[in-house]
Amino acid sequence: MLKIFRATAILEGISYLLLFGMTMPLKHWADIPEPNQVVGMAHGILFILYVVVAIVFCWERKWKLKRFIILFVASLLPFGTFYADKKYLKDLA
Repeated sequence: MLKIFRATAILEGISYLLLFGMTMPLKHWADIPEPNQVVGMAHGILFILYVVVAIVFCWERKWKLKRFIILFVASLLPFGTFYADKKYLKDLA
């Protein structure tokens, strides 16, 4: 489960950065909305998957709600999932 959660966290973080760093500027500054639609949908799916896997992972590890909230908030911040991976997940392997 750890490998699945770490992979999901990294993919969600990458999709978040692509969304805000590449496709949003294309949409608003260059009037090219198509990449934003594709990356936005991928990011939405990965975000939901991240939250579901985080719930299952925290339940499996018997972590307290505070740890889940930290992981959840990390998914809302740019580079947050990378920080959470390094701080909370990397040493578990």
